[in-house]
Amino acid sequence: MAEARDIGGISVPFAAGVAAGIAVFPGILRISPFLPSLLALSIFALTVIAFRSFDGSTPLPAIRLAFAGLFLAAGLFCAANARLTSGIPDTAGPLSDFASQSVSALRECIDAIPYPDKGTGGLVKALITGDRSGLDRHVQDIFRASGASHILALSGLHLGIIYLILIRLCTPLGNSPSARKAKFVLILSLSGFYCLMTGAPPSIVRAFLFITINETAKLSGRKKDPARVLLAALTVQLALEPEVITSVGFQLSYLAMTGITLIYPRLEKLYPEPAGKGWKSIDPFRKIWKLAVMSLSCQIFTAPLAWYRFHYFPEYFLLTNLIALPLTSAIVVLSLTTIALSAMGCCPLSLVILDDHAVRLLVSCLEIISSM
Repeated sequence: MAEARDIGGISVPFAAGVAAGIAVFPGILRISPFLPSLLALSIFALTVIAFRSFDGSTPLPAIRLAFAGLFLAAGLFCAANARLTSGIPDTAGPLSDFASQSVSALRECIDAIPYPDKGTGGLVKALITGDRSGLDRHVQDIFRASGASHILALSGLHLGIIYLILIRLCTPLGNSPSARKAKFVLILSLSGFYCLMTGAPPSIVRAFLFITINETAKLSGRKKDPARVLLAALTVQLALEPEVITSVGFQLSYLAMTGITLIYPRLEKLYPEPAGKGWKSIDPFRKIWKLAVMSLSCQIFTAPLAWYRFHYFPEYFLLTNLIALPLTSAIVVLSLTTIALSAMGCCPLSLVILDDHAVRLLVSCLEIISSM
C-alpha cells in the first residue's frame, strides 16, 4: 500500500494538473499562447526552490507536497502542449494503415459467415470490431433499455477476454525464461495491434496499458498491486493524450476500475472460497456472487457520472450483467474461433449455428429485461 500511495502522490496531482489545464487554458490562450507554459514553468520553479530549501529535518509531508506541486506543473504543461498542438494534423504511419486494412478484412470475413439469423453478423461485428453499422435499430434499443449499452461499446471487457484467450493460447510455450519473453512479446504485440485496429478508444487504451503493466510485472517477477497498476496507467495515458480526460468513455472506464480496485476485493471476501479440492472447490453460487459484486462495485462509481451525463440509470443493471457478461464472453470466444476457422476455410456449420444461437439468446434475454 505504501508503493500505491507513492505513485498516488504522482498520478493524482498530475491528473489534476491536466484537468485544470484543459479547462482553463483555452481562455488563457486567447490572451497569449505562451502563458500556459509560463504558468507551468513558474509552478515547477517554485516547487524546485521549495524542495532545495528543505534540510534533513524537514518532515516527509513537506517533501511530498513539493513533489505534488512538481507533477501538478507537469500536468499543466502537458495540457498546455496538447492545446497548442491541437491544430496540427495527425499523419497515420504504415502500421496504422495496416491496422485499418486488417479491420476492414475482418469485417468482410464476418459478413461472409453464413449465420442463420441475418442480425447475428451485425452484432458479432459490433462486439469484435466496434462497427455498429450492421446493427438493427431495434437491437440497439434493447441494449440501451436493458442497461447493456456498455457491452456494445468496445471496452476493457472485450480486450480483457481477448487477453485471457491469448494467455491460454500461449500456455503450450512453457514457462522457461525464453518462453516467458516470447509470450510477453506475442501478447503485447497482438493486444496492441487490436487496439490500433479498433481505433484506440480510451477504454481500450486503458485496458492495453493494464495488460502492458501486468505483463511487465510478471516478466520481471514483481508483485502486481491493482492500485499501482490503475494509477500508473492513468498517468501514462494522460501524458500521451491529455485531452482524453474530457472523454466520457475515459472517465467511465477509470471510474469502473476504481470501483473494482477499491470495493470489489472487500465485497468478494464476504463469500469465502469453499474448502476442499477438486469438485468440492467448485461453487457456482460464489461465481455468481463475484460477478454480482463486481457489477455493483463498478456501478457505485459510474452511476453518478452516467446520471449526470445521460440522465439515465439502469434499474436492472445487476440482472443484466449477471446474464449478459457471461454470454458476451462466450460469444466473443465462439465468434473469434468461427472467424479464424472461416478465414482458413474449414469452419464447421455446427460452430456457426452455435455462435448464432448464443447471440440470439443474448438478445432474447436482454429483450425480456428491457420489457420489465
